Amino acid sequence: MKRKGKKFVITRLWGYISRYKLYLFWAIVLTVISNVLALAGPMLSGKAVDAIEPGAGHVIFSQVFFFCAVMGIFYVLSSVLSYVLSVLMIHFSQKIVYQMRKDLFDKLMDLPVAFFDTHKTGDIISRISYDIDTVNASLSSDLLQICTSIITVGGSFLGMLFISPKMLLIFAVTVPATIIFTKFRTAKVRPLFRLRSRKLGELNGFVEEMTSGLKTVKAYHQESTMVGRFDAVNDDAVEAYYNADYYGSTVGPSVNFINNISLTLVSTFGAILYLFGMMSLGDISAFVMYSRKFSGPINEAANIISELQSAFAAAERVFAMIDELPEKADIPGAIRLENVKGNVEVSHVKFGYEPGRTILHDFSMKAEPGSLIAVVGPTGAGKTTLINLLMRFYDPDEGTITVDGHDITAVTRESLRLAYTMVLQDTWLFSGTIYENIAYGAAGVGREEVIAAAKRVKIHNYIMSLPDGYDTVLSDEGVNISKGQKQLMTIARAMLSRSSMLILDEATSNVDTRTELQIQESMRLLMEDKTCFVIAHRLSTIQNADLILVIRDGDIAEQGTHEELLQKNGVYAQLYNSQFA
Repeated sequence: MKRKGKKFVITRLWGYISRYKLYLFWAIVLTVISNVLALAGPMLSGKAVDAIEPGAGHVIFSQVFFFCAVMGIFYVLSSVLSYVLSVLMIHFSQKIVYQMRKDLFDKLMDLPVAFFDTHKTGDIISRISYDIDTVNASLSSDLLQICTSIITVGGSFLGMLFISPKMLLIFAVTVPATIIFTKFRTAKVRPLFRLRSRKLGELNGFVEEMTSGLKTVKAYHQESTMVGRFDAVNDDAVEAYYNADYYGSTVGPSVNFINNISLTLVSTFGAILYLFGMMSLGDISAFVMYSRKFSGPINEAANIISELQSAFAAAERVFAMIDELPEKADIPGAIRLENVKGNVEVSHVKFGYEPGRTILHDFSMKAEPGSLIAVVGPTGAGKTTLINLLMRFYDPDEGTITVDGHDITAVTRESLRLAYTMVLQDTWLFSGTIYENIAYGAAGVGREEVIAAAKRVKIHNYIMSLPDGYDTVLSDEGVNISKGQKQLMTIARAMLSRSSMLILDEATSNVDTRTELQIQESMRLLMEDKTCFVIAHRLSTIQNADLILVIRDGDIAEQGTHEELLQKNGVYAQLYNSQFA
């Protein structure tokens, strides 16, 4: 199926709309009844006009009053039903948008890490918030307006056909002109709304990036530079908005001009037919009212074209993300890792994030169960890449990685990742209590175990000094505590894991030297009986490692224990001694 275009969007939206058939059924019923009642008004008005005869007396006045009273009742009922319909459509659109946003978030959870490495967070947030809200606004108002317009145009056409088929010939010229112009203009406007949505996503991505790094911006006194860059991105977004809205807004006035010409022709030819006795004043009055109802929705539909184009562009972006390829499924017959001992072997692995740019060239290593493997090397050498491969965030281009003799491509990703516990340099805490953050990922853990883990990393006293202790609610990403305290909480969280393997990626980088020394004993307890992979820049923290791998330019330059590598006086010795230079 084509991934862009009006037909694609309508087909996908119908997939959501059709899930709520009961809402759709009542929406159609209320729309039909409400508009039929409103369409009876011009006919009744015409009859009331024709019933007027000067000097005819009370009987004729009663007929006029009767038609007017019925017309008033019909209009009141139509308004009440329209109100009920509007409320129904709000609930209808909310259910659709809820499901759409849920599908999008579920997709985000299924996407591979590579997707998030290549897409800005702000753009993703823009799709799940602004773009879906745009679709919601269109469903709750524009969809109802279109349905109403279809019924009104159809009913008005039948009313005019019944009154005077000759007068109806006027619209044989004006309606095709309206359709041709609208189709031509929307074809030009649609790409502009796609560009508008894309530019807004880029703007959100830039703002998210800058706000998250605002301290760095201020530290380097780059406020004016960032303002200049923002102005450039903002100008692009404003220009895209202007072009889309400007060219979209030309549709309504142009169509309104054509409809006004048709109304002028109706009045002119109606007067001529009346002079020749071929139409009554009531028929002319009713025909004019029907012609306004007939042309009004066409004009309104033209006015909401820009909103529909915006909704289609937003829906395209949403569906494009929903249609992203998920993380590769486990192969048929993939086994679950159970009772993992932690025997990890990497054999002749070659990998690059992009074709032609190899990070690891011919990487091999072996970790015995319960051993501590330290991975060191300069920035960009491939240390974090190795961790990505061990966790199967990416698959190697060549070579194999095994756990307890099982090729990790032949085991389920879930069981593989549950076999590891990760403590990363970039800490992640969510909005919730301290207890909930430490207990995260450890099903069924009790408060006593959480407190014990906090004591082992020397953060229990700090937590108890807070007004609500372990029930203290952290703000977004834990910004109301220091980076070191956040890191200690993530280490305490790792201690509650029952996995057999541990990955520490600069886990103490945000902790001062004194605190680091205090928790080293706890870290050793955390590492007991686990196969541990430690990425470290502070080489003093890995002196007791069973094996140190020195990676340079994607290859193992040296390997051995701390003492062995110092005796070689090679790359590791240079890195180690440079810390004290």
